[in-house]
Amino acid sequence: MSKQLNVLCVDTSTEACSVAVLCRTDKEHLISEQFMLAPREHTSKILPTVEQVLQQSGLTLADIDVVAYGRGPGSFTGVRIGISIAQGLAYGIEKEMVGVSTLQAMAQQAYKTQQVTDVYAAIDARMGEVYFAHYQLKNSLMTLLNEEVVIKPADLLALELDVVQNAVLVGSGWAVYPELMEYFKDARKLDIEFPNARYMLDYVVSCVKNSLTVLPELATPVYLRDKITWKKLPGRE
Repeated sequence: MSKQLNVLCVDTSTEACSVAVLCRTDKEHLISEQFMLAPREHTSKILPTVEQVLQQSGLTLADIDVVAYGRGPGSFTGVRIGISIAQGLAYGIEKEMVGVSTLQAMAQQAYKTQQVTDVYAAIDARMGEVYFAHYQLKNSLMTLLNEEVVIKPADLLALELDVVQNAVLVGSGWAVYPELMEYFKDARKLDIEFPNARYMLDYVVSCVKNSLTVLPELATPVYLRDKITWKKLPGRE
């Protein structure tokens, strides 16, 4: 008898809003998904989209084994909406969770759609900064080199990175800061502006295989600016 894994993944961390459901057995993988650009509409869109995608997949929420979410970096409000919705769903069905980097998701999409092995991901972080990371392929999964950072373009350029040959660029940050595009001109820009929950599923499956899921109360967001942002909230240190 084949072992089945059903995953629900939601992401609202950027201007995009996406939901994907994976029905995985030893013999086949079936994915249902919805992706849309919905700035400032995540709260009203996300739960109806979850319901729609579950219906498309032929599953109910009770059939889900793992609830995943885009953990950031991204919009503070968007990241909070995504993790809150995912936690609520996971608590309701008493299942564990996986958080997926938005930057890794875009890098994974580049690999899955273009078979590239080196990806520089940059999301516009506002305030004159970008969320930036470099990913390389390892065992069919885009893997982080060094660390994800929030950084001013001038400071990133000052690092004088050696741009890897045949690398590609993904994310919204490149168009916002032309100076970055100029420095990375030897890399090819792909039409991948925002993370998509569909391309978070590979990482989720890897986490399940390696027993890296967490209880809902231990699920955490990643802001990269969290020390600054949290201090703005009453009662936070």
